[in-house]
Amino acid sequence: MVEIKLREEYIKLGQALKAAGLVESGVDAKEVILNGEVKVNGEVERQRGKKLYGGDTVTFDGEQIEIKK
Repeated sequence: MVEIKLREEYIKLGQALKAAGLVESGVDAKEVILNGEVKVNGEVERQRGKKLYGGDTVTFDGEQIEIKK
């Protein structure tokens, strides 16, 4: 599990995937999100710009990201 500590009020989904090192670029993030490979709080999410707040969890490719305040 990877923890991301928020510096702002939220982080966008694509940015979180990059920050956690699960994708190499924004283009890669866009592709896996649009393909339905990413879940936010257990639900498939297809919005790259989805805002994540403290307490949210993201799962992708067997990895989990936890967003912390």
